[in-house]
Amino acid sequence: MLNQYPLWKNLLVVFVLLIGTFFALPNIFGQDPAIDVSGNRSAVVDDALHNKVKTSLADAQIPLKSSGMKDGRLLLRFNSAADQQKAQRAVASALPENYTYALSMAPNVPGWLLGMGAEPMNLGLDLRGGIHVLIDVDMDAAIRDKMEAYTGDIRSQLRDARLRYITVKPEGMGVNVKFRDAATRDKAEDVLGNQFRNLGLETIDDGAEFIVRLFLPPAEIRDIKKFALQQNITTIRNRVNALGVAEPLVQQQGDRRIVVELPGVQDPTQVKNILGATATLEYRLVDTEHDALDAKSGKVPPGSRLYTVREDGRPILLKKRVIVTGSQITDAASGFDQRNGQPMVSVSLDGKGARRMRDVTTENVGKPMAVVFKETRVVGKDEAGKPIKRMVEEVISVANILEPFGRRFQTTGLDSPAEAHELALLLRAGALAAPIDIVEERTIGPSLGQDNIDKGFMSVMIGLAAVMVFMVVYYRGFGLIANLALFTNLVLIVAILSLLQATLTLPGIAGIVLTVGMAVDANVLIFERIREEIRVGSTPQASIHAGYAKAFSTIIDANITTFIAAVVLFSIGSGPVKGFAITLAIGILTSMFTAIIGTRAVVNLVYGHKRIKKLAI
Repeated sequence: MLNQYPLWKNLLVVFVLLIGTFFALPNIFGQDPAIDVSGNRSAVVDDALHNKVKTSLADAQIPLKSSGMKDGRLLLRFNSAADQQKAQRAVASALPENYTYALSMAPNVPGWLLGMGAEPMNLGLDLRGGIHVLIDVDMDAAIRDKMEAYTGDIRSQLRDARLRYITVKPEGMGVNVKFRDAATRDKAEDVLGNQFRNLGLETIDDGAEFIVRLFLPPAEIRDIKKFALQQNITTIRNRVNALGVAEPLVQQQGDRRIVVELPGVQDPTQVKNILGATATLEYRLVDTEHDALDAKSGKVPPGSRLYTVREDGRPILLKKRVIVTGSQITDAASGFDQRNGQPMVSVSLDGKGARRMRDVTTENVGKPMAVVFKETRVVGKDEAGKPIKRMVEEVISVANILEPFGRRFQTTGLDSPAEAHELALLLRAGALAAPIDIVEERTIGPSLGQDNIDKGFMSVMIGLAAVMVFMVVYYRGFGLIANLALFTNLVLIVAILSLLQATLTLPGIAGIVLTVGMAVDANVLIFERIREEIRVGSTPQASIHAGYAKAFSTIIDANITTFIAAVVLFSIGSGPVKGFAITLAIGILTSMFTAIIGTRAVVNLVYGHKRIKKLAI
């Protein structure tokens, strides 16, 4: 018979509707203003700290909605943004120096929904609030670091070739190597020219000085700057991901700047500390030929540098030549040393670093090697209250080389498992290829984000209401069915965004509004076809069947072309454009389901199995 669905199609519609409603449900509960407390280095968030913070809030007469600890962090929820702002001072005064806090928004979803895998969709910076940061990369420092690396490599090549030199000194965009005679200079020219083909090379005769100058050509300078920018983008993106921020934006702007957007984060201090963190490791040989105490009194040998051992504060002399650095570490994992149970970091090196480590340790078996821990720390505050940062370098481990090291080995001497975990995270993220400077910083408050949500919701509701009124007036009973499908379409869009954990932005809301119009357009095509069939004398049942059948190809063609445009926008667009493209693409798919299959199921339920003389259309 005409206008009847098999049982499986009806069950499919019901199933999709129930699943869509379930996954869309978490979005109606909203968010609570919150403060997230975490510990640095060896600091632990425990019940004692929890009680201390709650006492501080009670003394300040600030109501606390709820609080709890999870994954080593303390989350404090408040009833309003005003209470959150007031609580910031009380929490800051209650926390010791080695603890940090961040203002955020915490989803207020019931536990039973979260336990079943239903989570609210992510909101972008313009809806949730958060932090916008513009970072400038110091390209001059990147070039200087590269020249220092070339300087060390040049010295090594000359020593391996047994060519005596007077000095190897970086100057400007090049390295000058001075020799005592022309013959040695000519031999060095051949050796260095073969080893450093990417560098320019020239000879300079200045009286009694014979110089080989290796310099950076324009192409090499461009490559260094490009690598520094891309490496910093990768490193910053990895560090941002470690923060647990939903859908962060990290992208290039111009030839030396990086844009970072972090939705839901309200504390710029924490962001700057994470983005600018420079914790890394260096492996150096211990200078056993000179006395560290003599060096402490001012007699530091030219090829060595004085450090301090973290464990006991004693001085130690290390070779200036670095074996490997954090930039050559490909992977790092924290754990415990099986021999003594102390926290450690297991390190994996890249191919070049592994070869360097193997060669050095093979030549120095039985000699001590030190691990230098480098970290930027806040050592105080200036008169304006801004944090004062200082690079701290300390030796965390000294051990004799018992056998040559390979690609993977362990580093011990860390204070706590927390420090080992943090160091492993930073090492996995990679070291910054060049220093960064935050040149612009904007914080979008949750209240402004809520205002955008309210306006966006109002625009969707106004558009939906206008379309619904038009459909009911123009198509009567069939208009009511189209309105039901239209509302279901919105529920399905929200459900899919939540299921995919996609991010909704203001352009995304614009895409939803556009989808409302497109969804009803499919039903308009179907209903007009039904009207045409009635005008030529077809029966109501035949008109319904023909209307859906003949309009199907037109609807498919129109939606496919729009879907292709959405895919192109997503593939080549930036963040806001992608947000629009995602909601548009999802809306096209859901509108085709609700307008074609969904409305047909309702029409079959209302008009199927009946003798109808006239349709309300």
